[in-house]
Amino acid sequence: MKTLLPLFALTVFLTACGETEVSSRQPKGNPNASVLVEEFADLQCPACSAAHSRIVEPLLEKYGKDIRFEHHHFPLRSIHRFALDASEMSECAADQGKFWEYVEIAFTNQADLSLESIVTWAEEIGLDVNKAERCWKSHSKRDTVLADYKEGRDREVNGTPSFFVNGERVETGFDTLSEAIDKALEGTKMRL
Repeated sequence: MKTLLPLFALTVFLTACGETEVSSRQPKGNPNASVLVEEFADLQCPACSAAHSRIVEPLLEKYGKDIRFEHHHFPLRSIHRFALDASEMSECAADQGKFWEYVEIAFTNQADLSLESIVTWAEEIGLDVNKAERCWKSHSKRDTVLADYKEGRDREVNGTPSFFVNGERVETGFDTLSEAIDKALEGTKMRL
């Protein structure tokens, strides 16, 4: 009986984080598009919140069928106390198929971001809160978030939001990103 207890505890711990690993790389837009738009963002960054509503959403509306849009975590922990926690919870939400819903509520309600709101938002978007909270508190998603952060550092990201189109850094702005996307789409058409 004593040997079964650690096995049971391990099973409960692993179940807390979901049975299947779902990455935030579940893109928005067209998952098979030849044009990849990537954003490195911090869920507590006011500029990221503004970019989400003024740049990302309009880009997806305009190019949704033609681009694959991916979010990468880049929590600026030295200035944003809750950014890492919010990113971790977004990954726990991904386990339940609600990554983008969590990102949306975090950006929309960013001024209220706290340890308490991180859990409240999970409930508001319809997550199994007990499962999500266990996942978040276990920090099992920290490596996923920090891998994104490391990738950003390797790509010389030093602030948020930072955007890339097909691997090339593009100045943040709807017009500059639209121009880069149009150019990448033209290049795709020429290859066909």
